[in-house]
Amino acid sequence: MHRKIITTAAAVLLGTTAALSVSARETYAVPAAADRPPAVPLVTHDPYFSVWSFRDKLTDDWSRHWTGSVNALCGLARIDGKPYRWSGNAPQGGPAMAQTGLEVTPTRSVYTFEAGGVRLKVTFLSPLLPDDLEMVSRPVTYLFFEAAATDGKEHDVALYADMTAEWVVNTPSQPVTWSRLRLGGADVLKVGSAEQNVLGSVGDDRRIDWGWLYLAAPGASATALASDATARGGFAKDGTLPADDDLRMPRPARDSWPVAAAAFALGKVGARPVGRTLVLAYDDEFALEYFHRPVRAYWRRGAADAGDLLAGALKDADGVRRRSEAFDASLTKELEAVGGADYARLAVLSYRQAISAHKLAADIDGTLLFLSKENFSNGCIGTVDITYPSAPLFLALNPALLKGMLTPILDYAGSPRWKFPFAPHDLGTYPKANGQVYGGGERTEENQMPVEECGNMLILMAAVAKAEGNAEYSRKYWPTLTKWAEYLKEKGLDPENQLCTDDFAGHLAHNANLSLKAIVALGSYAQLCDTLGRKPEAQQYRKLSEQMAKDWVKMAADGDHYKLAFDRPGTWSQKYNLVWDDLLNLNLFPDAVKRTEVAFYLKNQNQYGLPLDNRADYTKLDWIVWSATLTENRADFDALLKPVAKWLDEGPSRVPLTDWYDTKTGKQVGFQARSVVGGIYLPLLKARWEKKGR
Repeated sequence: MHRKIITTAAAVLLGTTAALSVSARETYAVPAAADRPPAVPLVTHDPYFSVWSFRDKLTDDWSRHWTGSVNALCGLARIDGKPYRWSGNAPQGGPAMAQTGLEVTPTRSVYTFEAGGVRLKVTFLSPLLPDDLEMVSRPVTYLFFEAAATDGKEHDVALYADMTAEWVVNTPSQPVTWSRLRLGGADVLKVGSAEQNVLGSVGDDRRIDWGWLYLAAPGASATALASDATARGGFAKDGTLPADDDLRMPRPARDSWPVAAAAFALGKVGARPVGRTLVLAYDDEFALEYFHRPVRAYWRRGAADAGDLLAGALKDADGVRRRSEAFDASLTKELEAVGGADYARLAVLSYRQAISAHKLAADIDGTLLFLSKENFSNGCIGTVDITYPSAPLFLALNPALLKGMLTPILDYAGSPRWKFPFAPHDLGTYPKANGQVYGGGERTEENQMPVEECGNMLILMAAVAKAEGNAEYSRKYWPTLTKWAEYLKEKGLDPENQLCTDDFAGHLAHNANLSLKAIVALGSYAQLCDTLGRKPEAQQYRKLSEQMAKDWVKMAADGDHYKLAFDRPGTWSQKYNLVWDDLLNLNLFPDAVKRTEVAFYLKNQNQYGLPLDNRADYTKLDWIVWSATLTENRADFDALLKPVAKWLDEGPSRVPLTDWYDTKTGKQVGFQARSVVGGIYLPLLKARWEKKGR
């Protein structure tokens, strides 16, 4: 049998790269994101290539896709001939190394393990650098290994890592196939589903089953495509991998669990760290379907292919690491200055989650598409009331990404397809953005969110204008924006019985917080008019929004707080939409409104936070942070964030951040891994704008 499988596709993987060195020590010390994160991000790029650890220790369980399905990453080490585990719970891997440290930064999760007189540091780096769209789009995670002796002696050390074929299928019953390539001096292992039904399915609780997973191992002593038992057992026994690749394919991913494996013989390791690098990548070939056209990921928008992706990733590894470390240190320091340590660790933990719940693609004309998936919500793509809460992260760090969310909605709403006078809710079901599916879809107004989505879009358009210092982006879409403003003029002050973004709570008429959003949105439209030199319209809508704000205060007042609904005395709700009155300098509502609300919030918190409203004990993580941003002093802000920090460390639901949980028990009610946690960056956005005098 030929010792290795070489595919004809290897011809596209040209170029040279040397084995990559790893710096002996981190240049920057960054505080951990949480004392005990609910889940730890490992590989985070988009709704399909998103893998986490759901446990305290990386060796307590297999790594999992954000949905909870196993996407196993097995990590082993041999120290002086004895096998240990550093990732996963493979029975043949020996005892677990002691996990002695975990540090989560915006782009990295850094684990430290010890066993047999050796310390092993494993860094998972997903370099989602917001000012570099190429890097945000590039579906590459680095694993940096550093081993060093802790006892003054030298030890013989070898490392091992594998990824199962579970990563490339929706269910492990699906057949998979594999091959290997050469890229310069690196072995590259390639795994994918046998059927390759590209963009062939939609839905929420789904994993990708097209495209190709790559494991690139520069400097590896051996690589293998084999069953898990064979690869892991051989390494554990004597540090070797099978000499020949397993040729029994295609076969189901669960049939003897085929893996792509790499081993590194580090030799004698002393006090000076010895490093190696492993690159994990996923080329989906086509990223999304956009109005019945398959479109490619942003990094593939030209002629780039998997060979270019991997060659660039290998070449840039050390530089990317340095850039990511510098970014992490700078952002974390700024977050701490804005909101303290509790706020910073919450924001840090949300960073990769917020970005990787999107897919960054390019339309055929190069238009940027940055479309979210409603993870464990309903699977919709490009949802407006998901964009709204997530927007602060992108407004603060790169508004082009927010425009990549807004442009597809604006283009859709201005087309003959959309016949309603209000804004759409979504663009379809991920990964197919072919038109709204929520509620009545394109057919009826049933279960739509007309005031909600019109308000969201107008507020965000004003926010983009403020972030960019001009309103030119709005000019192209002016007829559509005007139509939405006219709708809110008629329907916004006292909304009819309809859904808002908190649709899980059901329909509600006379919703005071929804009315508040409409009023702020009309003030936002007036601001856009003024910026574009449309003075008569600016005066008209400014006067209208001012009067509506006065009416709102009278209609919503209920003693020491403001009502949930205008016709329901004795009720209350978080008025999180009010934050934009401050951020956009609209000044429509008197300061007494937010002061009254904040004082009431401080008296009505539970163990793990402020409930969303009086109807239930559950809350929304993003809205708590927005409500906290209404405070006028650090003590009140800290008081509203302290229960959330407690929940972060104690909450029993071990999943990527849920934004919907019970404030008494801490248990997840629903949702996880959603992009809305980008809203946690609202205090940072406010601070940045204030610093710039905006």
